[in-house]
Amino acid sequence: MSNDTPNGLTALEAAAAIARGDLTSEALTRACLDRIALRDEQVGAWTYLDPEAALAEARARDAEKPRSILHGVPFGVKDIIDMAGAPTRMGSKIYADAQPEIGDAAAVALARHAGLVPLGKTVTTEFALRTAGKTRNPLRPSHSPGGSSSGSAAAVADFQVPLAIGTQTGGSVIRPASYCGVVGFKPTFGRIPRAGVKSVSESLDTIGVFARDVADAAAFAAILEAIEGPALATLTRPRLAFARTPAWPHLSQAAHKAGRDAIDRARAAGASVLEVELPPAFREALDAQAAIQSYEASRSLAYELRFRSDDVSRALKDYVAAGAEMTRERYDWARNIQASCRAVMWPMFAEIGVLVTPSAPGEAPPNPTDTGSPVANQIWTMVGAPVVNVPGVFGPDGLPIGMQVIGPSGRAAGTLAHAAWLQDALKKDA
Repeated sequence: MSNDTPNGLTALEAAAAIARGDLTSEALTRACLDRIALRDEQVGAWTYLDPEAALAEARARDAEKPRSILHGVPFGVKDIIDMAGAPTRMGSKIYADAQPEIGDAAAVALARHAGLVPLGKTVTTEFALRTAGKTRNPLRPSHSPGGSSSGSAAAVADFQVPLAIGTQTGGSVIRPASYCGVVGFKPTFGRIPRAGVKSVSESLDTIGVFARDVADAAAFAAILEAIEGPALATLTRPRLAFARTPAWPHLSQAAHKAGRDAIDRARAAGASVLEVELPPAFREALDAQAAIQSYEASRSLAYELRFRSDDVSRALKDYVAAGAEMTRERYDWARNIQASCRAVMWPMFAEIGVLVTPSAPGEAPPNPTDTGSPVANQIWTMVGAPVVNVPGVFGPDGLPIGMQVIGPSGRAAGTLAHAAWLQDALKKDA
């Protein structure tokens, strides 16, 4: 899709046009709704829409001065996150008849206060875990959009909305962004407030964002963090490190090749690239992340599993069973591994800007109900690092395999600057 229609603009382009008076928020919102009407049967990214409410809010934004750099831009909200006037159904039979919420989650409230327009609720897997919803990959509907933020990734990829909010506990922002070919940004753990979000794992859950451009993702995340987002720094010779992580043996040959291709193209564009190994503390990181997530999910979902178990999928019951039986000693071991890995992150980045490694085990699986494996992402979620999926590399079947750009906790601005540089480098060589 070109920029001939308003929904083809990036979020910052659209907001700038609104600020100049060349575009209205109402026209942009209507274009998004028209695109959804055209494509919803094929993509299925949305679980709740109230077009008249969205258009009314857009008209209200048009009647006032811009409140932020993204004033008037619509966004989607993953359906484990509360949004005033919409039900929160969480991909679950239990909440299929939920009533509209009377208030926003903190992140949605911050976006609304900044003048953005919540368009509707996007599809999630059941409680943001394993059981897929109705969403299909807009690039190839016979394939997976990923999970659990499937609707958010697919809606942005299909030009149905410029921005969307998702969450990541294992790999649920970065992996669907990779499969759908968009930018996904998981900030440093805890930077975006989680009040009003259904918890899966208190130690891992992280709100993230989807966009079609790194600059858009940076601007949106800054609003959700309630901070002044600085302009992305311009890098001339970035320092990248390519890492074969403990996940490397679990990635496909296509992912291995995509990683090498991305690094070759980065070198050709002027980057300094080192190949590094992660410190020994990371050797048990995959097992530790899985243990933390399973243990905490079995407790976060106490009501649903203990009082409404007939309405919970078999897959979810099987997944959390191990967590319910896990000893506290095993959980404490996993949290200690988490702490150890976090402790060695800063020294690891003393000589480099960011790590780069594939975002997913390969291209999107050829089954829309197979949400794929989070193995490429689990370590970085566990340590709470900022991570950006950068599209631009494709596998043998012509579908994207993203590169995740990883920085140390608290250095999201630098991580985003490197991701923006890499996005430009991969576009030039496309």
